[in-house]
Amino acid sequence: MTPRHFLFMVCQSGAENALKNEVTRRHPTFRFSFSRPGFVTFATPEDMARDRRFQPNCTFTRTWGYSLGKVNGTDPQQLVAETWALLVSRFPKDVLSQFRHLHVWERDADVPGENGFEPGISVLADEMGELLLAARPDIGQEWPLVLNEDAAEGDRVLDCVLVEPGEWWVGWHRANRIETRWPGGVPEIDVPSDMVSRTFLKTAEALKWSEFRLTPIDQAIEIGSAPGGSCQALLLAGLDVVGVDPAEMDPLVVENPRFKHVRGKAKDLKRSVFSDARWLLADASVAPNYTLDTVEAIVTHEKVEVEGLILTMKLTSWELADEIPLFNKRIRGWGYDKVRSRQLAFNRQEFCIVASKDPKSLIDWKEAESQFGFRLPTAEENAMIDALRRNPAAVPEVEELESEITDEDADLELDDELADDELEDDEDDSEDDGDESTSATKSE
Repeated sequence: MTPRHFLFMVCQSGAENALKNEVTRRHPTFRFSFSRPGFVTFATPEDMARDRRFQPNCTFTRTWGYSLGKVNGTDPQQLVAETWALLVSRFPKDVLSQFRHLHVWERDADVPGENGFEPGISVLADEMGELLLAARPDIGQEWPLVLNEDAAEGDRVLDCVLVEPGEWWVGWHRANRIETRWPGGVPEIDVPSDMVSRTFLKTAEALKWSEFRLTPIDQAIEIGSAPGGSCQALLLAGLDVVGVDPAEMDPLVVENPRFKHVRGKAKDLKRSVFSDARWLLADASVAPNYTLDTVEAIVTHEKVEVEGLILTMKLTSWELADEIPLFNKRIRGWGYDKVRSRQLAFNRQEFCIVASKDPKSLIDWKEAESQFGFRLPTAEENAMIDALRRNPAAVPEVEELESEITDEDADLELDDELADDELEDDEDDSEDDGDESTSATKSE
């Protein structure tokens, strides 16, 4: 019998069908297996389980991992014992010791912003995580496993999702992309006591997920800025901010000396309003193509040089989710070669697109280092790069700098990740998960 392998994917409650449709389109060999609101599993081909570089690349996947199955119990201690029994049965002790993080979280109880619910690590998840951490088995060596902390790039993470009372799903993943480094795919946000609106949460998450390199000299302009939650997040990030909206802005934002309010609709303004902006954000309660029409007219103007976009796209109907690849393609047509889309943890019936023209505005230095030998520039070098962007006459200085960056200290020895094969082999040998393949529950 061919071994079966499974992935779990976490999404917003209510986005399960959009996720299933997206997975069917992007990964036609995957087969839907199990579903609860905010949690879906898929059976996958055997060869995919051995692909260390695999990424789902799905807009509606908040985070994901390799599923090892579920455990059931009537009390927490029983669930903890069965969780560790499952993990020990899957991984030899020397492989288990390579995991540095334990992420424990509940699937979403509601749509973000509804009935006081916001995504994150709940009190129950923290309590169950502490029980798991305290009960970890003796593997014959020191095991510095930490609970619900952000993982470093490349770290291996054990996952435990509290799907139902008395039902936990267990798995693991490698923390490659930034959202997979956050417990449950939700970043920790420092929320001010005077938060203007929950749009603050969406923008704060978008800034983290985008990995844009923001500097205090940058100007960001937001279309549809009232009442000002997003502008508040941008100001706290140290940017100069212009808010474009015909409506009133919150006094807390207006009183900030680094904020300027331009009353009006973006499509009616002179393009000179946008000429100094490095970053452009849009969050308007209109259909996606209307937002794209407005933004395109701005960023394609000859006197506007916006390097990065953060666009909140409203899904006025769930059917629009099928058009996301077309939206992304349209933005690439404006000259933005790096375009990504994701339904953020703090989004509602909407999703976020980030796009960048300039490769250095994205923090992708690990990839650059492994592929091309680039190293991360120092703070002084970054300052010189930003000075060049604002003063093109400094070209000779940057040619010198580029030589230093590519030639100096080029230690390119890569981590061969010898234990990876062991990890995948162990998973291959023991995947059972009978419930996943037989209980194709479609209750949403």
